[in-house]
Amino acid sequence: MSDSKSAGPLSGITIIDFTWIGAGSFTTKLFADFGADVIKIESADRLDSLRQAKPFKDGLPGVNRSGYFADRNSSKRSITLNLKSPEALSVVLELIKGADVVANNFTPGAMDRLGLGYSAVRDCNPSIIYLAMSMQGDEGPQASYLGYGLTMGALTGLQHLCGLPGRPPAGTGTNFPDHIPNPTHAAVAVLSALRHRRRTGQGQYIDLAQIEPTIALLGTAVAEYSANGRVAAARGNLHEPFSPHGVYPCAGKDRWIALSAKNDRQWHGLQTALGNPVALQNADYGTPGLRLRHRSQLDQDIARLTRGEAGHALMERAQAQGVHAGLVQDAADVLRNDPQLAHRGHWRWLDHLEMGVSVYSAPPMKLSRTPGDARSPAPLLGQHTDQVLKERLRLSDARIAELRGIGALR
Repeated sequence: MSDSKSAGPLSGITIIDFTWIGAGSFTTKLFADFGADVIKIESADRLDSLRQAKPFKDGLPGVNRSGYFADRNSSKRSITLNLKSPEALSVVLELIKGADVVANNFTPGAMDRLGLGYSAVRDCNPSIIYLAMSMQGDEGPQASYLGYGLTMGALTGLQHLCGLPGRPPAGTGTNFPDHIPNPTHAAVAVLSALRHRRRTGQGQYIDLAQIEPTIALLGTAVAEYSANGRVAAARGNLHEPFSPHGVYPCAGKDRWIALSAKNDRQWHGLQTALGNPVALQNADYGTPGLRLRHRSQLDQDIARLTRGEAGHALMERAQAQGVHAGLVQDAADVLRNDPQLAHRGHWRWLDHLEMGVSVYSAPPMKLSRTPGDARSPAPLLGQHTDQVLKERLRLSDARIAELRGIGALR
């Protein structure tokens, strides 16, 4: 294992990583940033789609220039194998013999067609933990369906809840399931399997259907239908049973602030933060029930008051009064101006071999004794092929050259 991965609570765990795109890559990043040796299996003939995804450094496309790929693959090593080659298949099976986890997020059957299904992998390493995180799981009437974040958002009802009342579903603006629910649920499953193996010596197969963790994003919608027979719909910023609860304009171009007052104490705090304006002394706003009933007019009155306010200053005044307030930040704010993220060291600037100094997100959980970190920048395509084959399989330079010559290492 390389020095950059020698520390961390998961040091000593090896993951053979066939994942690609968002959810799978983020899952294995969580392990890599906490010290696991994650060996990413790639191919120049069939690139990970994220390597071809914007944004590219300086706007120049290239397989090693995607910022999206880079952030999802920190702390990993990359080797290239042509898995259609019998020699390459033998190499990867030898790597699996010394591994703890094999991970993929392909459609069911894809790994079997490569000769790397669970049965074949278990035969060469009976204690292996095999993570398969397809969209809809291994079996069932829709198991072979194709899709990604947008598709999962639609199938699970998430998109039905997004947008404004009476308008078409607006979506989430990002492949939300790829970024949080699926990677974290998959990581918990793998850690649970590792714990079981530590006690019993038994490996196992993990069948994670990505639509199921995504359902957790529905909040109370399923419970509402189960309990009352009501189908929740898109509500915009409305949040019963209280008002105000919304996003309001601030001074500057496209600047906004989120404000919420769920009780009389917070309502009076918001009034104080806004200078106790006469407009908010309206008798129609005297109780939580009245404020909810007259929420449209209340939102208009608040918007007129916030429009001339500097958003950050208003946020600080409102928070000082116990009001839930947050500036609506864009990517530049989050990266360059957020004092809390800076204080926690969320961003890491690492020197990538082709992109130069680039930004990475560090693990958001801070372990006091065994902290994780973005330990190394994302690998170049196949950057560690020779290193891994020498270190893990004790292959000679001559044998590696032979494999490369017959097209097994590409």
